[in-house]
Amino acid sequence: MSAPGAGPPDRALTERMCATLVHRGPDGHGLYADDRAALGMRRLAIVDVAGGRQPVRSEDGTVVAVCNGELYNYRELRDGLRARGHRLTSDGDAECLVHLYEEHGDDLVRHLRGMFAFALWDARRGRLLLARDRVGKKPLYWRADGAGLAFASEAKALLADPALDRRLDPVALHHYLTYGYVPAPGSIFAGVAKLPPGHVLTWQAGKVRIGRYWRLGSEPREVPDEPEARLRELLLDAVRVRLAGERPVGAFLSGGVDSSAVVAAMARLSPEPVRTFSIGFADAAFDERPYARLVAERYGTEHHELVLEAPSADLLARIAWHFDEPFADSSAVPSFQVAALAAGRATVVLNGDGGDEVFGGYSRYTLAQALRHVPALGFPAAFDRLGSRLTGVHPRLGRAVRTLGLAPADRYTTVMSLFTPAQKARLYHPDRPPGPAGVDSLAIARDEWERSRAAAGAGRAMDVDLYTYLPGDLLAKVDVTTMAHSIEARSPLLDQHLMAFAGALPQHLKASGRGTKVLLRRALAGWLPAPVLARPKRGFAIPVAAWLRGPLRDPAHDLLTGPTAGGRGLFDPAAVRGLLERHAAGHDEAPRIWALMQLELWHRAFVDQAPRAAALPV
Repeated sequence: MSAPGAGPPDRALTERMCATLVHRGPDGHGLYADDRAALGMRRLAIVDVAGGRQPVRSEDGTVVAVCNGELYNYRELRDGLRARGHRLTSDGDAECLVHLYEEHGDDLVRHLRGMFAFALWDARRGRLLLARDRVGKKPLYWRADGAGLAFASEAKALLADPALDRRLDPVALHHYLTYGYVPAPGSIFAGVAKLPPGHVLTWQAGKVRIGRYWRLGSEPREVPDEPEARLRELLLDAVRVRLAGERPVGAFLSGGVDSSAVVAAMARLSPEPVRTFSIGFADAAFDERPYARLVAERYGTEHHELVLEAPSADLLARIAWHFDEPFADSSAVPSFQVAALAAGRATVVLNGDGGDEVFGGYSRYTLAQALRHVPALGFPAAFDRLGSRLTGVHPRLGRAVRTLGLAPADRYTTVMSLFTPAQKARLYHPDRPPGPAGVDSLAIARDEWERSRAAAGAGRAMDVDLYTYLPGDLLAKVDVTTMAHSIEARSPLLDQHLMAFAGALPQHLKASGRGTKVLLRRALAGWLPAPVLARPKRGFAIPVAAWLRGPLRDPAHDLLTGPTAGGRGLFDPAAVRGLLERHAAGHDEAPRIWALMQLELWHRAFVDQAPRAAALPV
């Protein structure tokens, strides 16, 4: 999709941009162009398969829009628009956007319930509006050159423009080494930005303005009578609206509380057996299939499983191509594979994403709560060294000790960091400065901690995750891996009404000394098998540490110590070799090694390629 500019738009470029996104929309394409703007899209047909083509236009053709995602309240919106005299020509959801804009202007976003990234061109005013959903389920990249602006659902579409210089942004790299992803609004490509979740961007006469339209309220309010019943009602409603469409629907089932709750709700609403998809491992320590089977058997689902082995080099290259930016979350591998398992059996999949951030599911929240009154003890470097040594023996204790010298706001970020500031300084090549001058990566999460209105340490940690880790890591992972297989993922636990309910709950009903997801577990007591409810939180963990000592040991060594990686001059070769040697000796350096592997794979896919749209590895 390309954009308004000073001269006529480049239709051929817009077509090339759309062609890079065919995996996101294999069911058709559309293009609009006038003398100032061009909008293109690829369609994955789910709602109004026969008639819901895009771009969509107002009655007089002066307002045009393209939308990636789904508007779950589109039926109510259509009824209201027709009652106000608007003439709609399809039965789809995207058409609502142009008419809502005529009614509400930029405030149309406040009327939407769904996941979306959309672009709307007001030809009469020469004005472009870009918007992204509240929590960032759908991505939106953009770049401006002074004369015009280009945007797309994936950065690789922007690379179809040969004028874009593929340079690594050193600030983005610095942030990536801390978080394992590049936080919005930055991107790994210099000059390319991401629109943050819950924001709108307007372009007019060469001027760009960005504003926030949503933030979750986290001030506790009075708990309603029978909160468990109210939570179940909201969950059922959130699932119900996400079952809409004309294509097969399934669910990712991990065996955890969140995805199991979604499957239980689907089974109550679906006349046919629910299709469920699970990934497992031969290593029983990482295999969650027994818990997933308990839920599948209870609800008689049409259950599908896949046992995952160490990924091949070709698979890792393919995943890196789809992500566009370096992405250090190793669970991208099973996410990619479970999406491949579902492909051909379902076009829409529901998942349990967001349950931890909304209802308090991570054990680190209880740690933040326990340490909320402990002041910074000073000597951060000493505590960092001690904690690092302890991490190899007792990871949770080591992470806690590393934080004791820090202020509460920095403690949480340090727990979440791949590389601490000191580790990053040692990693950088000695001929380079230890990171961009004046750039503090911890400030991104620190600012969210300080901005939070939650009183408790756990509540502030949940807010940090909601605005950083959730959109930057979890939602990006699911969007990329599902769309790579032309599947749309929907997240009922991130429904705005359910989130508003959870945001107003007191902390003791979420994560506290009593445990995690206190109210959610109580509400699901009659829905889920007891072993599923009682089990502690498990991430989508994979045996990456063992893989890096086994089948991936030599590929990792070759990738990171060979002349191609070494010739980039980014990192100290001795520091990189030290990570590999310590891991081989039994210390867990897997997250950091994996992060460097993904960075090198990104370089090879997008920087080392000729200056054209990178080709998908085959």
